[in-house]
Amino acid sequence: MTVLYEDNHIIIVNKESGEIVQGDKTGDTPLSDIVKAYIKEKYAKPGNVFLGVVHRLDRPVSGIVVFARTSKALSRLNEMFRDGEVHKTYWAISRNTPERDEGTLTGWIVRNERQNKSYVYDREVPQSKKAMLMYKVIGRSDNYTLMEVRLMTGRHHQIRCQLAAMGCPIKGDLKYGARRSNPDGSISLMARRIEFVHPVSKNTVSVEAPLPSDNLWREFV
Repeated sequence: MTVLYEDNHIIIVNKESGEIVQGDKTGDTPLSDIVKAYIKEKYAKPGNVFLGVVHRLDRPVSGIVVFARTSKALSRLNEMFRDGEVHKTYWAISRNTPERDEGTLTGWIVRNERQNKSYVYDREVPQSKKAMLMYKVIGRSDNYTLMEVRLMTGRHHQIRCQLAAMGCPIKGDLKYGARRSNPDGSISLMARRIEFVHPVSKNTVSVEAPLPSDNLWREFV
């Protein structure tokens, strides 16, 4: 686990692909438990350690995850995420190149919980939620395109299904149309940067995650 930022109220860590943020039916140790153990040891805290899960990343996605270390920070961060006051930037690699180098994608997403998959429509349909993101091509290699994505809404699998609907499924993302999986089971999507006003100190917090170890990412930088 790599800690990217830490203070009395917040801890921000880099999630590796394959890790889960919160416990699930797999029984695998979640990142939240790893962070709790780190805090308990570093600060010699007796008893249970408080840690609030503010948001999540899909298991095959890497990058920035924010946790709250106090109940005050948790309630305020929850409100900030809900109100769009936390600015998240993602990087995604696709074998395909979009028709335009940058643009805004607007759709209506329906989540199928049984399949753990989302479907995007070009109009409002029953049970759908509006989804918007901005993308920009920021790199090209011989075989792949690197896009920067900024979310304007936060829907289930939003980046994955909206880029796929544009004809640019994320490398390794078999669920949304990639031709083959990545050897390590990841998909080539990472939460690269996050910026927000600290819920307690009111200072600006701006954090960037390191690139995954896969050399493909370094072809663009």
